[in-house]
Amino acid sequence: MQTPEAPEEASKFARVKDGFQRLWTPHRMAYIRGEGKPSGKPGPKSKADRPQCPFCTAPEGTDAEGLIVHRGRTCYVVLNLFPYNPGHMLVCPYRHVPRYLDLTDEETSEFTALTKDALRAVEAASQPMGFNVGMNQGAVAGAGVEAHLHQHVVPRWGGDMNFLPIIAQTKALPSLLEDTRQELVDAWPTPSGAGD
Repeated sequence: MQTPEAPEEASKFARVKDGFQRLWTPHRMAYIRGEGKPSGKPGPKSKADRPQCPFCTAPEGTDAEGLIVHRGRTCYVVLNLFPYNPGHMLVCPYRHVPRYLDLTDEETSEFTALTKDALRAVEAASQPMGFNVGMNQGAVAGAGVEAHLHQHVVPRWGGDMNFLPIIAQTKALPSLLEDTRQELVDAWPTPSGAGD
């Protein structure tokens, strides 16, 4: 009678390197799955409901908690929670309106001035080679939060696009949001630079 062989220890299994490095970003799964996607309703979140509009709730806390870079009278600037690149900011009116045409003249003026200041801050903080600036109005146009107008300011560098977003729906970001926010706050133009 033959005695059964003892199972092979895992440490003795063949180890063949596959040539890939792993970038673990489990926090991105919440975004990919759409967990906690806001309903678009203004006001604070209630315990029974889905989160309310993030652009209405962000200014309610401290700047650090809300990732606020700058507060104006009618509009403010916030870091994108799911940035395309480090320094990806959003310019938002405080008022919960869905379209650019819904802004008052005063809001439109500050919205534009803060967009320019956001560009200046990113240039001073990280010297990008270019920018994408714009807004998506309506779900069909790609708006993630279509009920509250916001304009994207995305710094760009040569080679910042790679296979990760295409193949793995993952974006590699070299700095933490908190660190990026502080760099932009420190680089924010003085009031004399606003609006020119």
